[in-house]
Amino acid sequence: MARRKKIYEGKAKILYEGPEPGTLVQYFKDDATAFNAEKRATIDGKGVLNNRLSEFFMNGLSQVGVPTHFLKRLNMREQLIRQVEIIPLEVIVRNFAAGTMAKRMGMDEGTRLPRPIVEFSYKDDSLGDPLVPEEYIAAFG
Repeated sequence: MARRKKIYEGKAKILYEGPEPGTLVQYFKDDATAFNAEKRATIDGKGVLNNRLSEFFMNGLSQVGVPTHFLKRLNMREQLIRQVEIIPLEVIVRNFAAGTMAKRMGMDEGTRLPRPIVEFSYKDDSLGDPLVPEEYIAAFG
């Protein structure tokens, strides 16, 4: 593929200019971070897995009528997406204590949780991606 113009690089992916106006190419990296990027590592194959999981979830959402940015998977690490304005909200589903949750709750990393826990955080590195109660999400849209 020809060299593309980088639009954005985050902790887990890179966005490049897409082939058509209004599209982007999303590249999934092998980088892993914890504690708001204070802890960094590389996990071989993480980007490939994240690409496939993203495709799976976006297709599932589309099948039940939820519009998404996903257009198609291009290769093992990239997908073609629509350029959209993101909602700065991160949804975290936890089955094991890890990262900030383990630290916040004083739990050992890897402790199995009694049931899955869903957390929401406001995506803003300068604020440390603070947890957001569901009431805030509803109140502030």
